[in-house]
This record gives sequence, C-alpha cells and structure tokens, in this order.
Amino acid sequence: MATKLTPRHRGRLELTWTDKDKTLLSTGDGRYDYTFVDASDHRVSEVRLLHEVERFAAATPQERSTELPKPTEDNVLVTGDAMHVLDALAKIPAYADRYLGKVKLVYIDPPFNTGQAFTQYEDSIAHSIWLTLLRDRIRQIKPLLAEDGSVWVHLDHTESHRCRVVLDEELGEDNFVAEIAWQKVASPRGDAKLLSTSQDTILVYRKSGLWRPNRMPRLAVSNTSRYKSRDGDPIPWRDGDATAGKASTNQPMVYAIEHPVTGKLMYPRPGCCWRKAQAWMLEQMSEYAPYELRDIHDETERARICGTTPDKVKPAVPAITLSVPLEEAAAKARARYDAGLWPDLVMLGLRERLQRKRHLEDNGRVPETLWLGSEVGGNLRGKKEISALFPDEHPFATPKPEQLIARIVHIGSLPGDIVLDCFGGSGTTAAVAHKMARRWVTCELLASNVSRFLLPRLTKVVNGEDPGGVTSITERIAAVAGDDEDDVELPERMSPEEAQEFNRLLSKVAKASPVELDEKTIKALKAATKTKNVTTLNWHGGGGFTHLRVGDSMFEEVAGIVVLADWATQGAIAEAMCAQLSVPYEPDDIFAGRQGRTRYLVIDGMVGKGTIASVLDRLPEGEVVEIWATQIDSEATETLRVDRPGSKLELIPDKVLDNYRRRSASKAPFGAGRTVPFPRTTTETSDSAAAAAERERV
Repeated sequence: MATKLTPRHRGRLELTWTDKDKTLLSTGDGRYDYTFVDASDHRVSEVRLLHEVERFAAATPQERSTELPKPTEDNVLVTGDAMHVLDALAKIPAYADRYLGKVKLVYIDPPFNTGQAFTQYEDSIAHSIWLTLLRDRIRQIKPLLAEDGSVWVHLDHTESHRCRVVLDEELGEDNFVAEIAWQKVASPRGDAKLLSTSQDTILVYRKSGLWRPNRMPRLAVSNTSRYKSRDGDPIPWRDGDATAGKASTNQPMVYAIEHPVTGKLMYPRPGCCWRKAQAWMLEQMSEYAPYELRDIHDETERARICGTTPDKVKPAVPAITLSVPLEEAAAKARARYDAGLWPDLVMLGLRERLQRKRHLEDNGRVPETLWLGSEVGGNLRGKKEISALFPDEHPFATPKPEQLIARIVHIGSLPGDIVLDCFGGSGTTAAVAHKMARRWVTCELLASNVSRFLLPRLTKVVNGEDPGGVTSITERIAAVAGDDEDDVELPERMSPEEAQEFNRLLSKVAKASPVELDEKTIKALKAATKTKNVTTLNWHGGGGFTHLRVGDSMFEEVAGIVVLADWATQGAIAEAMCAQLSVPYEPDDIFAGRQGRTRYLVIDGMVGKGTIASVLDRLPEGEVVEIWATQIDSEATETLRVDRPGSKLELIPDKVLDNYRRRSASKAPFGAGRTVPFPRTTTETSDSAAAAAERERV
C-alpha cells in the first residue's frame, strides 16, 4: 500500500493498495469472508432479486401529539449482502423509481475493522479488503444519493486517514464537508498500552454543492433574555453585525451608505465588507427614505477599507445614496423609526451605525465538529440502550447511542426524507430514522443479526414498545410557575445544568466560606437557580416496514462451467432476466416486460423458426422484440432478423455473462436500449419435435 502521483489521476494524490483494480466478493454464506475478483465476475455483476418475507405495520396511536410528523410506512429491511442490495435498489426499475437519486442521507458504520474481522489475513491484505469493500459500497451508494444528499462514514483511528483519501477519489475532495470527533468514552482505559483513545471519527461528504446542513437547536445556555422586541416585532431579536470579513481588493461589497438623518457616509469597518447583497441593503434602507445607487468616485476610501491602493479596487462600485433632499429624508426616517416594527437593517436610535436583526427563530445553531458524550451519549449509553432491549443477549462491542444517530439524522435530513444504512448491525439507524419520521432502508448480511436484533427491535419501534433512546427526551430547564409563584429566569449565559450544580454546591460552599452567609441570602440564591427535569415523549409508535431478502443467484458452477440454477425456470427466469436488463417486470401475454417500442420475452427452452413466427404474430406492428432463451435453433436468428428488423435473439446464460464482461470493460450503463454488437452464439439442432413443442408452449 502506498500513496503516489499517477498520470491517470492528473496529478491528484491517490491511495493505492493490493488488488485495487478488482472488486471484493463476499464468499461466505452469511458471514464475512472475502476474495478479490474481476468486476465482470457474474457473482458481482448479477443483479439479484429481492423477495418479500413479511410486512410489519401498526396504526398511529390516538394519544400521539398532532405536532409530531406522521410515522412513515414505506420502509425496507433487507437480509443480504449490501453489494446485492444496493445494486437492486439502483437497477431494478421498481426500486430505482423510489430510490435512484433520491436518498437524502447515508450513514454507514462498517462492521469490519483491521484486527477484528480480519484477524486471519496479513495486515496489508486486511487493509486492502477493508478499503476495497468500502470503496465498492461508496461507488454503489453515489448514484442513489440525491444531489443535495450527504454521506456520513463512521470510523475509528485504524482506517480514517486512508479512508478520507479514498472518499476524496470517489466523491470528490471538493465535496468534503467535515471530520467530526465523537467522544465515545468519558474516562481513559487503564489497560491502554500507549494512549487511551477517547474518540471516533465521522467523515462527512456531500453529493454536490447543493447540500446544506440543518441547524441545531439553540443551547440552553443561549439565554432567551438576550432576545427582545424593542420595536414590537412579534419575533424577539437581538443586534447582529451588518458587516462580515474579509474585504478583498476586488470587493463589490465595500461601498458607502448615506445616513438618512445626518447625511454621513457609512462604510464597513476596515478589512470588512457588508454582509448582505447590495440589492438587499438598498431595499432595507429604502424603508427609511428614498434611496438610489450612484457612483460617488470614492475609490480612495474604499481602498483604505480594503487595505490597498485606489488603482487596485473594483472601479465604479455605486454607493447607496439618498434620492431626495436630506431634510425630507430625515423626516421620513424619523417617522418610520417611531412607527416601530423596523426593517431587518436597524439603526438603533437612528445613530450612525448599521446593525441587522438576528431573530430568535433564525436558523438555530451551526453544527460543530466536536460532539461530546455528555450531549449525544457514548458507547456506554449505547450498550445500555441495547441491553434494555435485549436483556438476555450480549451483542456488539460498540453500539452507537440513539442520540448520536439522531443528531446526524437531524443535520442531514428532514421528515419524509430517505435515510440509508447498508450495514444494519443492531438497527440503530433505522430505529432512530423511524422515530424521527424519516423513510429508511437498511440491510444486514448476517441473517442471525436480522432475526435476533433488527427484526425484534424495529417491530418494537413500530408497535410503540421501545421506550428507550430518543423515544423521550429529558431536559433540565429553569423552574416554571407552579413550582414557585414566579418563573425562574436564570442569569445570562448560565445553563440549567450549571444552575443545578451551583444549587447543589451552594450549601457546602456556605458552610466552608470564611464569610458568613445568612439563610435568607442562600435561600434567595437557590430560588434564583432552581431547575427541574422535563420529559417530552417524541414517539408513540405507528408506521411500518417490509422485510425482504436477497434472492439466490440465477447461476451455478458445474465442473467449472457456469449454468443456470435449477430455480431459474419459466416465470422465475423471466423476472431475473428483467432485473439484469433493468427492464420493469410487467408480464403481458407472452412478454415479460417492455421499454419504449421494445418488448422482452424470456423462454426457458428452444427457440426455432416456428417459435419466431408465433412470437411475431403476437407482437404489435411498429414494435421490436428482444428474446432471451436457453436454447436457440441456428435458423431462428436469421428468421427474426429478416421478419422484424431491429429485433434480437440472445442465448442464456452465455450472452448475459458476455454482457457482464462488456459492461465491466466499457463502464457503460447496462440495461435496455443499449445495443452491444457481438457475434450471435447459436446452438445447432435438428430436433423438430423440440421446436414444435416450444412453438406450442409459446
């Protein structure tokens, strides 16, 4: 494994590793055991069917608050390898219509790691397996992502540095958003040989520049007393800066604004520029008095603010100036100010200082990259949540707490959006997404994990029988009326948790203090910092999901030769072939499906001249047919070519496997409408009885 520059990547940094040019196949039956294969290998390229196992649903409880979003119903749990599940979601039309380009948030916490799942491999091979597997899944996830979607990859220190280089390659280094540090343990491990690791890493990437994170709720320490309504605004606000840094030499956001009362020219602070676009600033100032844009040739002053010389600043940047005499403007501005409910651009007391309103409801708090365990929980809380659900089990060494996943879901999606986790584990992502009214898709390779953990857990969520995690949120707040005569208003910048701790320690401090404090003072201080716990129930049950499983392969190997599996006959093979061709499986008469003017017919048996004649009798004029069959008479291909130009006759499984190879070589999309010119392989036969029997069957 090495990092090097290669011409193929145009000088970009690339991470290379053993067998990077290949893909990874899970060779174990429901277990993690891998081998490297070519991308054309049918075990990788085949699109597997998804079969419904069972449907779970529950009515929305009557006691549920009407303010909560409606529980979602079209959710999917799949038992099977993520490799097959992601392909099915993207390529089988029934699923592609729902998920292709529509997934808003992907969170993956891969259940494999060097030194844990790969102890049987050499170290360099273990890294190669991990990176290839992750790279392959990211390549499959990318087309499923919405343009304003994001991917969150949860890692520990073992692979995070290598993984980021790979994610740069696959998702684009310009789409890197952040590296989040999650505090998973609150105290050091005494058995650590070197340093005790306290955090995991979560790498965040976006699909494109359209992605925007949702803001976080304001911290309790952000005391609402800072927000007032001096002007009668129904939404409280506080003063905000009307400028922003940094002003560049070619900055069009540095210009003068004439004060409506004094006539003074107001500029941004040196090194700064106006925060909002000039059109917005003009609109806001025009609420005070009539304004216009006018070039006042102030390059010297603008150059001073930008820290450069007049010849280097952007020329002819107009100022926002009064369009009426100053006396008239001043009268209008004073009347507007006295009327209240001021514009969002404020001059308090009509002083020569511009500020902007920052409303209490504006946006919330910008998400940060340091997530403390006290805020979102750590591994211990995750274990307690799982133990409460499964008291007789001992699953998973590092389960993630629901509050951690809830923060990710909150930042990356809205109610009704699709959340995907293709490494289901214990089902935390799906459980949290369901409680937060997101649609979700999750899958898990190990059938034992599904039956022991995911199915029972998600069923409890739907039935409203999971009281833990984010089902209810307990917060400490300042005491409200009913506890005392008046509501408690905590000192500014003091959080309820800090007030609780102050209240708890006050008596001890008073006893140890060299200055005697009377009981009345202590009682008053305690009353001023009194807090209480409030529990809000956010989940009552409802919604539903469908349990699917990945179908068996349509191929088998016999003595080194790939043949059709025994189950792939009649209608079953027709549905499987439609999946390979990305054609909707919609049986109509003898045809398995259609796309545009092309009909598709799959025949488990011999196709001869008589079969072609029977098919064409049922094929509407102006349409062509693509026939896939397990046996082909030598004359049938020519008959179809002459009698219905543009139609095709292909052999199963040879042509399917050939298509896999061609698709891998060209990297072109595989599916209906793409014609691949290759020699037609036929099976010579003179068995007229077999041909007649096939004609009769059709």
